[in-house]
Amino acid sequence: MPLPPPLPRNFYERDPRAVARELLGKILLRRMGRKIVAGRIVEVEAYMGKNDPAAHAFAGMTNRNSVLFGPAGHAYVYFTYGMHHCMNITCEGTDRAGSLLLRALEPVAGFREMGEARKLPWDKEDANPAKLRLLASGPGRLCQALRIDRQHDNGKDVTARDSDLQVVDALKEVPTLEKYKVVTATRIGITKAAEMKLRYLLAGNPYVSVKA
Repeated sequence: MPLPPPLPRNFYERDPRAVARELLGKILLRRMGRKIVAGRIVEVEAYMGKNDPAAHAFAGMTNRNSVLFGPAGHAYVYFTYGMHHCMNITCEGTDRAGSLLLRALEPVAGFREMGEARKLPWDKEDANPAKLRLLASGPGRLCQALRIDRQHDNGKDVTARDSDLQVVDALKEVPTLEKYKVVTATRIGITKAAEMKLRYLLAGNPYVSVKA
């Protein structure tokens, strides 16, 4: 599958809220040798860096979160609850520490590989929506399906053409997205700044983790 260039760094060098709206509908892809595993981004959460009480950057830079304080367009991957990984993409610029948590994907390529990674039985490229929703609906599932983990992917430059983890505008073989309205809702699983509507999702899309 010929790949388009990844989104450029200046796409991410903006307020996370602006990036969030435009990131919806874009394609997150993982290259696994000659195979491409990919999903359309349908839900994200914005974190406003050092000024956001719910953000990992709020308490300042540590060894764990240092990627957040670097250039935009890099993967910040962390392990949570002793169970699963979550992936953010850094926004703004050095020392601003804004980011977007990827919450849900609509699978578009590599269904079988995603199923195997999630330890789900998958005999063929089954495109049943109810079954596909089990692959990458939720930040932990998303990372598991694309085999994203902190050891191999934290700090990875998603704007680099030679990266095996990228975000692209579209894939030629994948149908264009139906028009969905972007809506906002409160973030999930936090106690600080929980009232802020910084979760962005495509209303009515069946692959979001939690409806608005």
